[in-house]
Amino acid sequence: MITAMENSHLPTTEAALAAIRGVAAEYGVRLSVSEDIGADRTSRRTGADPFAVLDPDGSLPHEAFAELAGTPAVTVRLFPEGDARITVDGVEFDDVPRDHVPAFLRSVYHGLVRVEGKFFPPGQWLVVSLPGDTVYREHIGLSALTPWLARARR
Repeated sequence: MITAMENSHLPTTEAALAAIRGVAAEYGVRLSVSEDIGADRTSRRTGADPFAVLDPDGSLPHEAFAELAGTPAVTVRLFPEGDARITVDGVEFDDVPRDHVPAFLRSVYHGLVRVEGKFFPPGQWLVVSLPGDTVYREHIGLSALTPWLARARR
């Protein structure tokens, strides 16, 4: 189910957090959130002037880290630039657009996830299919195959 909020652009970190809270409530997943606000606190602002809180354009960057409890283990780091890093059972998906985060989480919790393996070139990939034609694939290290990932294997 896609809500009206997901059909629109998630312009802020706070809007994305509200959408993540909605997905967690929908699937009965416990959620914990920590937030960093200000150029001196966000992870990608290492080049900020000492004690600078605002970006050069006067904006106040807002970054958040959300941890969704249960199986699979899921974390989401929302960056002020409009992208996110989603980790599913140890597999990191970098540069996911903030707008795709709610649909990505719904796909994970709804079972639209699979592990694909190939003999040549050797390897395994975690594949998350979103509604429409969007698909995210990330390589899984051989030693990183958890029981949950093994159950998603096809």
